[in-house]
Amino acid sequence: MTELRLVSWNVNGIRAAERKGFLDWLSGCEADIVAVQETKAHPDQLSPALINPPGYFSAWVAAEKKGYSGVATYSRELPKQIRAGLGDPRFDGEGRVLVTEFEPLTLFNIYFPNGGRGPEWVQHKLAFYDRFLEVIAPYLAEGRPLVVTGDVNTAFAEIDLARPKENSKTSGFLPEERQALARFFEAGLIDTFRHLRPHEVKYSWWDMRSFARQKGLGWRIDYFFVSPVLRDCIVDADIHCEVEGSDHAPVSLTLRL
Repeated sequence: MTELRLVSWNVNGIRAAERKGFLDWLSGCEADIVAVQETKAHPDQLSPALINPPGYFSAWVAAEKKGYSGVATYSRELPKQIRAGLGDPRFDGEGRVLVTEFEPLTLFNIYFPNGGRGPEWVQHKLAFYDRFLEVIAPYLAEGRPLVVTGDVNTAFAEIDLARPKENSKTSGFLPEERQALARFFEAGLIDTFRHLRPHEVKYSWWDMRSFARQKGLGWRIDYFFVSPVLRDCIVDADIHCEVEGSDHAPVSLTLRL
């Protein structure tokens, strides 16, 4: 059996992250696969060092709109197959989904929509959740090893944010968003952090404008989910709050396969 270490990080702009030491972090994180979200760049805007860092292959998908969304996956092993999007024109121009197939598993790296810009964006977000569940349903039905990671933009339970009552009418903790995330679990996806750490309070995102990180007022909105067949393979899952350079912290998952 071998251990596979995966890390996911919403970098809030990969070019800004590069200036803040992203490549040094990447070389030292000891991950086999690194998924990044909100890259906010097209590949032709990136340095060769970001596209081809030592020891990693990289795959990218960008939004049609420059400076918006975008995800990338770094892997030590060359993927067997790479796909972008959910096969739905409502979402695929936004550059939110990158699917990489590896020998032991399939990885969905996703930057889920943010509903904070108004009711229509909450509905867009909920429709995206629904479409995502449609896409992964065959994987779950067939018992395939599936890992889903990224910025889900929803805190599920009161333990997952510092001020649940004050944010009960804020996108990211709306009842309808939490109910939509509950359907992930009903479908069979396992929240790996909460699976191993049912009572631990730890956050992965902070509002930088209000200095929330310094105050400890965060949200846990970045996840690693796995399909049921991988439940007994989970060795560790954590949030690395000590890593700075973004308004999000990296999250990690270690599997024994």
